[in-house]
Amino acid sequence: MSIHAPAPPSQGFPAAALAELRSTFPPDRLLASPAHLAAYQSDGLTAFAVSPGAVAVCLSADDVIAAIRTCHRHRVPFTARGSGTSLSGGSVPCDGGLVIALNRMNRILRLDPFNRTAIVEPGVFNASVTRAAAPHGLIYAPDPSSQQICTIGGNVAFNAGGAHCLKYGMTSNHVIGMKVVLADGSLATLGSDSLESSGPDLTGLFTGSEGLFGIALEITLRLIPKVERYHTIMASYDSTEAAGSAVAAVVASGILAGAMEIMDRLAMDAAEAAVGAGYPADAAAMLIVELEGPHAQVESEKLRLDTIIHSSGARTVTVAQSEDERLRIWKGRKSAFSAVGRLSPDFIVQDGVVPRRRLGEALRGISEIASRHKLRIANVFHAGDGNLHPLIMYDGREPGAFERAEAAAAEILRLCIAMGGSITGEHGVGLEKKAFLPDMFAPHDVATMHAVRHAMDPLTIANPGKMFPDGSPPALSHSGLLPIEKQGIALRH
Repeated sequence: MSIHAPAPPSQGFPAAALAELRSTFPPDRLLASPAHLAAYQSDGLTAFAVSPGAVAVCLSADDVIAAIRTCHRHRVPFTARGSGTSLSGGSVPCDGGLVIALNRMNRILRLDPFNRTAIVEPGVFNASVTRAAAPHGLIYAPDPSSQQICTIGGNVAFNAGGAHCLKYGMTSNHVIGMKVVLADGSLATLGSDSLESSGPDLTGLFTGSEGLFGIALEITLRLIPKVERYHTIMASYDSTEAAGSAVAAVVASGILAGAMEIMDRLAMDAAEAAVGAGYPADAAAMLIVELEGPHAQVESEKLRLDTIIHSSGARTVTVAQSEDERLRIWKGRKSAFSAVGRLSPDFIVQDGVVPRRRLGEALRGISEIASRHKLRIANVFHAGDGNLHPLIMYDGREPGAFERAEAAAAEILRLCIAMGGSITGEHGVGLEKKAFLPDMFAPHDVATMHAVRHAMDPLTIANPGKMFPDGSPPALSHSGLLPIEKQGIALRH
């Protein structure tokens, strides 16, 4: 995706705050030149672009604490940033604010094989945890498509999921403790390093809070035993609805698959061109189902699964015969978002949820939306939990194309809400979907969210302008160009 307009000029960074930061950060880690700041204007949703006032590159918890305390003293808004892979605009900075860069805080502080836990800094890559745990026969279960580069801190901020969240749950199910610095610079310990907990689930409250409370400095993760056996199949169908019906049949059978993913023709074409995954060339949709667990369990379940799939109207059924074949299937699926760039110069990745029983209806609705707006939409989704990822393709050089794409994105979210679903499954609300919060929640629910946020951050300086509606246009239409005062962001008082 490309940035559709230059970022608005920064309102500037308070001289007193900048001087204070210079006493903590050397020149090569306190960035303020336009060339340096340009790299931090956007995240994975590049339709939003805002220039920060400065960037503090942190190497330690002390760096983060010092930066936040400076921001609190001078009432400067701050935004935490890891790898910048957020797809909802969640790590887009505030105009004139501070970006606190965490990607160099990338140490695994402790790995305890006996208790099956790991304590990591926020800049550790998701996949690095499993690589470190593998010699001990352990893995870290959440596996977002960007797991090779996304950070644990970002996963915590947006409660990331992944293909295998159907069986293992989201990030919140695997974070058991945190040391955090709140927006006023105070420190707090949430949860513990024990797998057993008592009292309020403050760790769960912080996970998925999108940076509105503060920043996690150390994160304690639950590890699980490495999977003993996989059975991975790839089935092709004449329609996405038929693939969705197969998912319903698998779920109704009582089989708890590790993952169930559907890709339509456009998504398959993109992935095939990118990585040569061996996807079927003449099918309208493809279903990936992966069983995993103890050898005896998988042996029993695979016989039932194979019967269900062959009875579901599948055109072809391919079983991965080796670990290399299995990984090639998943490489295609996990490259789908970036691979769509081969089909279109620009695209919007949407993230809504519908009940599983309404998957077919939702896909028909998305197809109608695409036709109405004269757009192509590729569909990739976590079929097991109804989490849709429509990829809305357009050419930003074509007059009106971006507006049609963002209108289609808005209609898809409203479709999900009307079906009893959600505006987000794992990408968060961020900037992209905040206007839809009142469509999904009652006014008193939104008011309660506001109250919790202000109890944690009375000055509203921690990642302001995200999640909560403020009267700005829905979906992506402001493209980072609204004046900051109209984004509901209180910079300084």
